[in-house]
Amino acid sequence: MAKTGQERSAKVALKRIEFDEKELRHRCRIGTRQKLEELMAWNEDTEQASVIEGCLRYVHSLGRDGAREALKARHEIVISENVARDFRNQSLAELKRDPGDEIIGPYGSQR
Repeated sequence: MAKTGQERSAKVALKRIEFDEKELRHRCRIGTRQKLEELMAWNEDTEQASVIEGCLRYVHSLGRDGAREALKARHEIVISENVARDFRNQSLAELKRDPGDEIIGPYGSQR
């Protein structure tokens, strides 16, 4: 006799407890989703979770240093000399226009 939906759900719930399974939720932007969809297509896998798990296992297999290198931020902020010079000049001009808080001494005199 076939199991009812309730019986199947109970069996799945017991397995989740037995294997200490936890549900992870993650929000990501379109670029990250596109990369995941591309990985899924390359591997002909329709399950996001299995592709993500495979990626985690692979990065872990790289070891501590390899994983650090693989997960390192790929963006580097570089400020050009022209931008730095322009920022400095504008900052100095603003300080000349309004030097900021004046210090008022105990007898009302300004320094």
